[in-house]
Amino acid sequence: MPRYAFKIEYNGQPFKGWQRQDNLPTVQGAVEDALRKLQPDFETIAAAGRTDTGVHGLAQVAHADLARDWDTFRLSEALNYHLKPHPVAVLETAPVADDWHARFDATERRYLFRLLHRRAPATHEKGLVWQINHPLNLDAMQSAATYLIGQHDFTTFRSTMCQAKSPVKTLDALEIDERAVPYGTEYRFTFRARSFLHNQVRSFVGSLERVGAGAWPPEQMKDALDARDRAACGPVCPPGGLYLAGVSYPNDPFTGQ
Repeated sequence: MPRYAFKIEYNGQPFKGWQRQDNLPTVQGAVEDALRKLQPDFETIAAAGRTDTGVHGLAQVAHADLARDWDTFRLSEALNYHLKPHPVAVLETAPVADDWHARFDATERRYLFRLLHRRAPATHEKGLVWQINHPLNLDAMQSAATYLIGQHDFTTFRSTMCQAKSPVKTLDALEIDERAVPYGTEYRFTFRARSFLHNQVRSFVGSLERVGAGAWPPEQMKDALDARDRAACGPVCPPGGLYLAGVSYPNDPFTGQ
């Protein structure tokens, strides 16, 4: 059976996360339903990572085994037709080797978090950003972020429901920038690592926001990390500002950006 990789974009607001759940709307369920329109006996699709309720995907990657060969353009077009009216789109489809795996072959995952400082309620961006009504100190957040880069025991920034075998992970990069937007400022946090713990990024951003707001000195980030105690974490921020921005592979099957 030929195997295909898919690059998938989605707005997570209507969904209870990526992973299929009985009688609940999920991104995986929507994609699998579309695939069953093309192949009624289709069973399941495997993804590079799961996203929680309300989290978005800019370039999620998944793979599936199909019963026949497809032209990749026609396969993308057919899936996008059957995905209507869900806010899910297949950006690109590529043939891959029979043993290629969207999750296990991934060497890096990238996440983006968008935080909006604006007094007026967000309208067009509602559900796509975390909105706060106070400005943040970018330099202080950047200083605090340096304590998180590298290999650490991230127990403090790990959900109590996390199923990972170890809290030790390596954060390869954490960059923060700001940009002016109408009547406010958007802060963008980008993260790169081979893999992440459950709620790790949202825990990072919630703690960094406390630094930016002046409630924590930058050095408290190191204290929180060293505590290896969930109680030392700042508030876990809402999911709406979080995006799975990309996944890297040794031999990327996709030709687009």
